Amino acid sequence: MQSYADALSAKGYRSFGFDTDVEMDMDMGNMVRRIEKRKGGDLTDSPDHEKTEGDPNELTNEISAPYEVPQFPIEQIEKKLQIQRQLNEKQTTSSRSGHVAATSTASNTRVVQQPNLSSSDEQYTTDAKAEAPKTDADINFQRVSISGEDTSGVPLEDLERASTLLIEALRLRSRYMAMSDQSFPSTTARFLKTVRLKDRYDNVPAKTVSDIIRNMSVTGLIGVDIHNKGLQSNASSTSSGSSQWDVEFPPDETYVIKPLNGVFHIYTDEEQTSELKFDYPDMSQFVNDMQVMCNMIADGPLKSFCYRRLCYLSSKYQMHVLLNELRELAAQKAVPHRDFYNTRKVDTHIHAASCMNQKHLLRFIKKTLKNNADEVVTHTNGQPMTLSQVFQSMNLTTYDLTVDMLDVHADRNTFHRFDKFNSKYNPIGESRLREVFLKTDNYLNGKYFAQIIKEVAFDLEESKYQNAELRLSIYGKSADEWNKLAKWAIDNDVYSSNIRWLIQIPRLFDIFKSNKMMKSFQEILNNIFLPLFQATNRPSEHPNLHRFLQYVIGFDSVDDESKPENPLFDNDVPRPEEWTYEENPPYAYYIYYMYANMTVLNKFRQQRGLNTFVLRPHCGEAGPVQHLVCGYLMAENISHGLLLRKVPVLQYLYYLTQIGIAMSPLSNNSLFLNYHRNPLPEYLARGLIISLSTDDPLQFHFTKEPLMEEYSIAAQVWKLSSCDMCELARNSVIMSGFTHAVKQQWLGPQYYEDGINGNDITRTNVPEIRVAYRYQTLLDELSNIFKVNQTCGTSHPEQK
Repeated sequence: MQSYADALSAKGYRSFGFDTDVEMDMDMGNMVRRIEKRKGGDLTDSPDHEKTEGDPNELTNEISAPYEVPQFPIEQIEKKLQIQRQLNEKQTTSSRSGHVAATSTASNTRVVQQPNLSSSDEQYTTDAKAEAPKTDADINFQRVSISGEDTSGVPLEDLERASTLLIEALRLRSRYMAMSDQSFPSTTARFLKTVRLKDRYDNVPAKTVSDIIRNMSVTGLIGVDIHNKGLQSNASSTSSGSSQWDVEFPPDETYVIKPLNGVFHIYTDEEQTSELKFDYPDMSQFVNDMQVMCNMIADGPLKSFCYRRLCYLSSKYQMHVLLNELRELAAQKAVPHRDFYNTRKVDTHIHAASCMNQKHLLRFIKKTLKNNADEVVTHTNGQPMTLSQVFQSMNLTTYDLTVDMLDVHADRNTFHRFDKFNSKYNPIGESRLREVFLKTDNYLNGKYFAQIIKEVAFDLEESKYQNAELRLSIYGKSADEWNKLAKWAIDNDVYSSNIRWLIQIPRLFDIFKSNKMMKSFQEILNNIFLPLFQATNRPSEHPNLHRFLQYVIGFDSVDDESKPENPLFDNDVPRPEEWTYEENPPYAYYIYYMYANMTVLNKFRQQRGLNTFVLRPHCGEAGPVQHLVCGYLMAENISHGLLLRKVPVLQYLYYLTQIGIAMSPLSNNSLFLNYHRNPLPEYLARGLIISLSTDDPLQFHFTKEPLMEEYSIAAQVWKLSSCDMCELARNSVIMSGFTHAVKQQWLGPQYYEDGINGNDITRTNVPEIRVAYRYQTLLDELSNIFKVNQTCGTSHPEQK
């Protein structure tokens, strides 16, 4: 036999590189056709001028696969093809009855393979697809499962206890999400519904109950973009030639809105004789639920169980990659046009004030100073100052300005120093420049900030496949902040189809109080939420705010989580009107009142036919793990989530409930956690819903496309495959606040369905193998928990 190099040389190939793959594949095809013709009795497998059989050198020079040379005689290859053909025929006849399982004799771990279908069976017609939708069982890949009666690896008593506690935790989140009109995964909801049905049908025969469960519908539990229905209707009503700010105005109402214990209530008259009843958890209920959750995450047997399951999920994913990586790559290669670069991806966590990179900001400042030098931009000591005078006061010219002089990039001095990081928002260390260029409420009414935001939006539109959810700040200092922000957006036409807005609320009450800007915490709540209720009640009196809110998708809570605080409190905690201390309320206090008021506001807006909002706070970047408990109960998605690596119970619950986590490894690397210690690859392997985001390109990124920079560094450091990156991109769209119709366009018309029915590989480039694996693994984990409940019954955990 010839060596590999000799075979390549005989064919005229080079012995290195990948430019010979196409010719190799063509030779492989020619060899197979010759073998098939011989098998059929036709020995004239080539034209008269070519060699026929009998020339042994011809076969040895053929390349049997892109990376190997055949090492066996023609007879052995023919025998292998014959055996493969027989196996295909057998598997084709049995494929409609189920899977063929190849069970390992060494252990209870088995690899289950979907039968290989013949070419005729693979050619499904459109009618057949319409009649019989695909299931995960139709996907051809190696499956890993565990056989035996006990597959949990823990004693039955621990399994029963863990099942009871986890189901109660799932019920808690389901209730909080339903109250606030936020989404909850349909798969988990379906399992919870089985528990409720079991409680209802305790005296009904088991077969009847199982039939009811099998046929039940989860309509209404999916929660797909319900918070954007108002926006969809308004967007669809806008004609193609009209402005995006032309929206419908519902008729004004005469309701009276007043706060009660920190939460706004809606009354029908001034005397408050009757009100619109909208349910929300009161403070005592929230405190009780927080205590229940904190007891759970400290429960020893439950921690052990969850840790074991998370380790199993990691190992199972590694096995899946070993067995199916090449299949996933082949599925991606088979998709025309689509690849990672032209799949839709959303930057799910990015702040508007730092959405540009440092070179972009420098170029913008120089251009503005050149073209608008004589424009008055601020008042200092009662005297107006032009832009050129501002720079003259700093002894600077456009020629002097450099990226190093701007000094807005995070460095090693910002690690665990959030105060130094915040100062990086001031170009050249001057707060005046931040006010002039990076604020919406200044002497120019945010003119320059709007221009640079529009330049960033133009870059996103030019890239076409990148989108962003920018955070704008509402501090709660005054009641007219909302109207000023809406006026800024509309007057400057700050709109892009690639951008949606989140409102970030800094936790700064202690600063406002120490500066005697307000007396109680209730004033912050009034300034943040009362204008929203008023714009919902009487849109015609707040036209700009009504228009602007159509493109706001939710609220974020921001600040340094590592600040010392008392993370737990009881029912005796002062109500907002009584919180008059200079001490800042704890994180949970802020999140609860944001959630409770947002819940009432969502119900009110839903009743009025308007879009609703979600809660997506910074959570788990640093500080106590109780922040993650708040996020689990009240937030649809969170940002960061680094501390989940220390709390296996919460990490497992975040997996079971598929809570989206927007992670920013480059940001964490400069502030709280070195890049190589970031848990993102571990979270992704276990199946948590992870997306990559930039956080602050001004501080952390160098290129014109910071989101692609984030993806590229993650792919290089953690050796992410193309499938991994496309999965991250798909997750980012799913957890984003873009409308249902937009997501249908980007991901497929049935993107909200479970399993492979919710994936369109021609749009997402995520192989159905990966989607089927994720869905089946989640089903296995939920079944492992709920099957104990079905046999042992459900009891509520003790509330200590």
